[in-house]
Amino acid sequence: MNSIPGSPVERALWFIESHFGRDINLDQISEVACVSRYHMSRMFAISTGIPAMRYLRVRRLSEAARALSNGAPDILSVALDVGYGSHEAFTRAFREQFGVTPESVRTQGHLNNLQLTEAMKMEANLLNALDARFEKGRVLLISGRGSRYNCGSTMSIAAQWQGFVPHIGNIAGQVGGKAYGVMCNFDEDGNFDYICGVEVKDFSHVSPDWARVRVPAQEYAVFTHSDHISTIRSTWRTIWSKWLPESGREVEDAPNFELYGEKFDSVTGRGLVEIWLPLKRER
Repeated sequence: MNSIPGSPVERALWFIESHFGRDINLDQISEVACVSRYHMSRMFAISTGIPAMRYLRVRRLSEAARALSNGAPDILSVALDVGYGSHEAFTRAFREQFGVTPESVRTQGHLNNLQLTEAMKMEANLLNALDARFEKGRVLLISGRGSRYNCGSTMSIAAQWQGFVPHIGNIAGQVGGKAYGVMCNFDEDGNFDYICGVEVKDFSHVSPDWARVRVPAQEYAVFTHSDHISTIRSTWRTIWSKWLPESGREVEDAPNFELYGEKFDSVTGRGLVEIWLPLKRER
């Protein structure tokens, strides 16, 4: 399996596209990609904008819709061909995805009213060079405004920051003037909590309206993003798709965060931002 070329995400895409008619799961995708299950679920979503298992599902249903529009005579056969074990399970998933039944697509004979997901190719907009330094991070208590996102809704993070920035300096027990964007509580569907906050001495005086997260003491790889904040996803994508596989290191199941210090201008979105990625100890 290690002979399959490309980055872990490219290997995962290859496996999904060539096996989506079979009963495959995240463990198998991760094995082919030569990374851990935890690594795969985060890296795939950050790199492509969609979680691996959701991509598998929509690709199956898109190919099924194509077959039905071409007049496939047996809906159960189509369902089995794309990995569904029963007519009922397939119909339910198909309707949830497209808002219509498989029968109606076969009857209409076209796909004009369906939004299909085509086979994905990795974008080539990775950064040419990305250096990291290694730090021993201390325990951080972060409090601020929190929301839950999936990889398709992250554009709302900018509005979350807009609502939080005026509170910086006025939060009980705040330590220093730095701000943190903490990502934690990831699940396999690509959902995660994002907390824009500040460090506090303890949580005892923090308003119950504020979200809070304890970031443990941890070893980190630290990266500097110096372009406009709107392009930070390219840095994240390069970390997961290029730096991490080439480094041979593994990510710890712990919060990662963006650190906004005095060299970042929250008004213009320009300046230096640090990305702190938690790492497992080297064996």
